[in-house]
Amino acid sequence: MDHACARSHQHDKNRVESARDRRMAILVVMLFFVAVLPYALTTHLAVISPQDPVLHIGSSLTAVCTISAELEITARSLYWTLNGKRLARNTYKVLSPTESSITLHQLNGSMQRSGDNLVCHRSNGEVLAGSCLYVGSPPEKPVNLTCWSRNTKDLSCRWSPGSQGETFINTKYILKYKLKWYGKEKDCEEYTGQLYICYVPRDLAIFTPYEVWVEASNQLGSATSDVITLDILDVVTTDPPPDVLVSRVGDLEDQLSVRWGSPPALKDYLFQAKYQIRYRVEESDEWKVIDDAGNQTSCRLAGLRAGTVYFVQVRCNPIGIYGSKKAGIWSDWSHSTAASTPGIDRSHIGSCDSKPSEHNSTLRKELKQFFGWMRKHSYGCTDVSIKLYDQWRVWLQKAQKTHDQVLQSGKS
Repeated sequence: MDHACARSHQHDKNRVESARDRRMAILVVMLFFVAVLPYALTTHLAVISPQDPVLHIGSSLTAVCTISAELEITARSLYWTLNGKRLARNTYKVLSPTESSITLHQLNGSMQRSGDNLVCHRSNGEVLAGSCLYVGSPPEKPVNLTCWSRNTKDLSCRWSPGSQGETFINTKYILKYKLKWYGKEKDCEEYTGQLYICYVPRDLAIFTPYEVWVEASNQLGSATSDVITLDILDVVTTDPPPDVLVSRVGDLEDQLSVRWGSPPALKDYLFQAKYQIRYRVEESDEWKVIDDAGNQTSCRLAGLRAGTVYFVQVRCNPIGIYGSKKAGIWSDWSHSTAASTPGIDRSHIGSCDSKPSEHNSTLRKELKQFFGWMRKHSYGCTDVSIKLYDQWRVWLQKAQKTHDQVLQSGKS
């Protein structure tokens, strides 16, 4: 019996609270109308027509500001501004005691993509009504659509907006893609913050071609790019080669050895890699590029200046992933790695052989011819050229040191 009474008491309590909640809701609604309704009514005491028009560049516009008699002012006292700048009085007319019109000719593209602000004011500067003018051009067909996949895990695409480019009004670009034969059309949703680039981070198929295109649209029209067809395996790029090391080659003052690692993200893929190396001296911004380093992960830089700091970078192009017949895409360059060539031995400076032997003269001439032939007929950093070069350089240096020692002993 006590439990039944308790349940009845709780039920009555719930009914009372529910009724109280309903009364509070009604009170909130009444207060809303009391506070907001007068403001809503006053906003219609003046209006500009047309409201928020969309116009082509070069168009003319006549707009009318109509005021309510309740304002107790006449249209003759009104003035107009565009983006905060007061317009000349000869551009507008008084049509009636409650209507002022303005005519703008040969409109330029909007100064801001959110629209230019055309405003009607009281004589004291108070804003009575406003309208946004959207003046621009329809988008042109997007061009230069290219895509790449980093390590086969994603897809990024870049495009250009067309020959004209600037539309002056907000223009939306959407990258779309689908599997060629049976896929459902999807929108790319991750725009990187850079203009005209979108990023698809996951859920991509390989061994199946995609169709990719860009759709551009604004309030004046739309345009669609050409559709490109690609396989993820054909557009692979990779991270820059890791672990780039640059070191001296013994005492050879004109050489440096460069070693690097292969792309770790592609270690489980069947592919070949092609590498490029570039280097520059410390005080210069000009890079020299070795285009034909091949698929090895080391190379010898020769013909350098003695006692000089060099900066070296390497990049990679994965070729033929899983049998793809298309070349890959070059990676970014690795971070710069610095090393210096050995300096010239100062003890040799000042010693001069004004009459070199005929043997040494002939040897140097032949050596110069040999290297000229090597540069003309060798490609990249081949092992044969390096070994031959090392043999010639070591022999020449030893011969020069022996010759200098003989000179020094003769003088003493």
